[in-house]
Amino acid sequence: MEVADMAKWTTDEIPDLAGRRAVVTGANSGIGLCTALELARHGATVVLACRSAERGRAALDRIRTAVPECDVVLGSLDLADLASVRAFAEEHGTTGLDLLVNNAGVMALPRRTTPDGFELQFGTNHLGHFALTGLLLPALLDRPGARVVTVTSMMHWLGRLDFDDLDGERRYGKWTAYCQSKLANLVFAKELDRRANGRLISAAAHPGYAATNLQQAGPRMSGSRIGEVLNGVANTLFAQSDTGGAQPTLYAATATEVRGGQCYGPRGPGQSRGAPRRVPTLRKAGDPELGRRLWEVSEQRTGVTYDALRQD
Repeated sequence: MEVADMAKWTTDEIPDLAGRRAVVTGANSGIGLCTALELARHGATVVLACRSAERGRAALDRIRTAVPECDVVLGSLDLADLASVRAFAEEHGTTGLDLLVNNAGVMALPRRTTPDGFELQFGTNHLGHFALTGLLLPALLDRPGARVVTVTSMMHWLGRLDFDDLDGERRYGKWTAYCQSKLANLVFAKELDRRANGRLISAAAHPGYAATNLQQAGPRMSGSRIGEVLNGVANTLFAQSDTGGAQPTLYAATATEVRGGQCYGPRGPGQSRGAPRRVPTLRKAGDPELGRRLWEVSEQRTGVTYDALRQD
């Protein structure tokens, strides 16, 4: 498929995924739920990796209602807690894995720390997924052509990795922290592809401006009812649907034209909406030195090393 034809791409183009096994983080709502639903609709066995058991069960019921013949199971995963990440990997990482979609995330929250002492946005969005991917790596390498798709954001353009203050202890801004975490997602996706050296495909995707519960979670945690309402109105007026926002992720996860180290997002104005295509990203996100430094810091913080990728 040529780039020009990608404007016509829809989920109808997803191939038969029978026999493929996928894990989708944050699959209880929004883009994660839409992603899991389409993968299941096309025959994949899907593990819904969710923090909330109640919302996870609701998502499971919704998918089973839409696709009665599907093979979908619910897994417990709190990316903010490395103990939970390890427990999930122990339960769901013993069987070959064809696809890992690192989708879950939090956005623009008041400063909080994870049980492991990390700033919540960096700890959840990046470090949790870094650890999960590393722990599931043997299962991924067991399947030829396996893919890891890490969801970043348009906001990565405003991100900066402050290695002297990754946890915002000296100075914290909720949007600064979010942009940093989304840049980290992109840098990680590119560095993983370099280190995998063809043994798997690591790509990034972003949804553009999609209406999900992320936009209202921050104001809700801050106790800002006005902010919550305004973000809800903005979602209604300007955002594309979560179904539309999931298309770049699904493209990156299933299309044969996808190349490792690339990022896929909406083709519309400002990458905000529209059919998926390969999109430009911040140039420094592909800097091998930046990737190496983030990787080393992430290994130190999580205690997860990608030994299977190390050269002899």
